[in-house]
Amino acid sequence: MNDIVRESHPVSPSVLVRFGGENVRSFRDSFEVSLVATAVAEKEIVRTVAWRDGQTKSSQIGILPAVGFFGANASGKSNLLRTLDDMRTIVLQSFRSWTNENHTQRYPFRLDEASSARPSRFEIDIILDGVLHQYGFVLDDAQIISEWANRFPKGRLQRIFERDAGTFEFGTAAASSTVKAAEVVRSNALLLSTAVAFKGSDLQPLYDWFGRNLRLATAANRDLRQVFTAKQLENEGRRDRILKLLRAADLGVIGAEEIDFDGFPEELREKLEKVLAIINEGSDSEVRLGDTPNLVALVHRGANGQAIRFSHDEESLGTAVWLGIAGPIIDALDEGSVLLADELDASLHPVLVEHMIRLFQDPETNPNRAQLLFNSHDAHLLGDASGDRTIGRDQVWFTEKDNDGATSVYPLSDLNPRRQEAVAKRYLEGRYGAVPIIAPGDFESAVRLEPVN
Repeated sequence: MNDIVRESHPVSPSVLVRFGGENVRSFRDSFEVSLVATAVAEKEIVRTVAWRDGQTKSSQIGILPAVGFFGANASGKSNLLRTLDDMRTIVLQSFRSWTNENHTQRYPFRLDEASSARPSRFEIDIILDGVLHQYGFVLDDAQIISEWANRFPKGRLQRIFERDAGTFEFGTAAASSTVKAAEVVRSNALLLSTAVAFKGSDLQPLYDWFGRNLRLATAANRDLRQVFTAKQLENEGRRDRILKLLRAADLGVIGAEEIDFDGFPEELREKLEKVLAIINEGSDSEVRLGDTPNLVALVHRGANGQAIRFSHDEESLGTAVWLGIAGPIIDALDEGSVLLADELDASLHPVLVEHMIRLFQDPETNPNRAQLLFNSHDAHLLGDASGDRTIGRDQVWFTEKDNDGATSVYPLSDLNPRRQEAVAKRYLEGRYGAVPIIAPGDFESAVRLEPVN
């Protein structure tokens, strides 16, 4: 599949290094996920990235192009990806959308009353243009409690700003427009969201990173992603590669045709407007009905080689899933962005999932350092005793819930797996935790008919 993706226009090197939080969705306690390669990493897939000025080995860091999250149903795998999507949404919308004072939008841990009242924390480390940046914030239901942004141009912390409620402290290098933004920022809006409204803010690259990254692909937005794929088919530089990706999946697809949007029901029109808003996120341009992209119909090869056009409801679920992910894959690889894929293996053959991951793992198909974060139940990806595995030992993370319903997340590498360890087998045996605790008798008693007295 190496001919599917070619090197596109150069993009500024940016990668996700680490993220974490507290009291977000099912994560009651503090958690952290790292994409820094460890000593057990598969060397051929590690991407070396400069994180500060200098040409020494210490000025570079090894970054993983993909990380997979595994665990039982309802253990918090999807919530892990949603915390990143939540952070992105808050950054992009707090200034523009949270116009009512004393109101924010968050999803705290809800299974105990005390946690629901506590603040939520989000933080992230990213590398932008060869410099490590740290950004984070804490908020409750009414306001932004704290916010901070730092960078490390020469390996030492350089503060951009630090916020404590309504008080701001700025580093010596902070742009004057950023300082001015602090004078008008609302208590329920992030300074990062507000400052970009002021021309010349040094926070613009950080804000733009959120605008281009952390795109969440879920079953709920599959139809919108199909529209996104259709929109990409209008791009001359992407059309052929998307069609190659569809053909490579061996779904019998030989082409695609756009369907005129006019005459669709109002509900579908609204969905199309939403996807256009996603495509144009970060732009202040008004979404207009006439700008909405067309849907796409796939063309299949008939028994005699003729081209047969299928309507949307004639396609298999697997084909619909692949159509919905094809456009985002090409977009992420072209832009060097971070794609979040929820339930990656749902309705897709394991071979397709494996090839999709390898597109991100291979430097030839991923020259712009795009990253894939996904969750899955497919233990096949973890590898066997021969050492043949799709993702390395430090690319595997597990989610597990405690008796109170709170999620914890931990890496396989913390459990010191051997290179030749049959990770998939041991995972299914429960050696690493993160599997459902099932009593077969409970299933039998649930369906057994009780005698009527």
